[in-house]
Amino acid sequence: MSFAQDVAVLKYSGGGDWYSNPTALPNLVKYCNNNINTRINTSVQTVEVGSSDIFEFPFIHMTGHGNVFFNEDDAENLRNYLISGGFLHIDDNYGMEPFITKELKKVFPNKELIELPNNHPIFSSVYPFNAGLPKIHEHDGKAPKAFGIFNEDRLILLFTFESDLGDGWEDEAVHNDPSEAREKALKMGANIIKYAFEN
Repeated sequence: MSFAQDVAVLKYSGGGDWYSNPTALPNLVKYCNNNINTRINTSVQTVEVGSSDIFEFPFIHMTGHGNVFFNEDDAENLRNYLISGGFLHIDDNYGMEPFITKELKKVFPNKELIELPNNHPIFSSVYPFNAGLPKIHEHDGKAPKAFGIFNEDRLILLFTFESDLGDGWEDEAVHNDPSEAREKALKMGANIIKYAFEN
């Protein structure tokens, strides 16, 4: 198989565990290649937020539990990447939300995270999720929410909160999630990949 696309995990500063869920994105890539006819390189790369290499990837995934810090160069680089056609999916692995929302203000001082309605196309690009983002891990027991940042009506950044999709993408032995939850997580992930590549 020849690969048409590469995806990457975002490495950031601040002490947060950007490297958590190491099997998540590779498993999602395999799922997409097997089920929705993508041709994504199964060798998932790591890219630093301030690196020019970021522009080589149409889709970047970011996760973690803790602190995130972007310096001015990081923020400018990420802003240029997203405005020029890139897509960033941030999946809160629990505890990331207060840090990432603050740092995103450096990237887009004049943009807000907007909660996506359940009828947004990202919830039906391949598989229908009529109730919106699925709940994979309980954590605080709050409802899962999906937020976006838009540029000229294009969704350029997706922030998934209180869902923990990445845990559902990991190898089954890591979290012992039931197969139904893992399937929901992978299907929602496939929706995100499909949407990101086509919009």
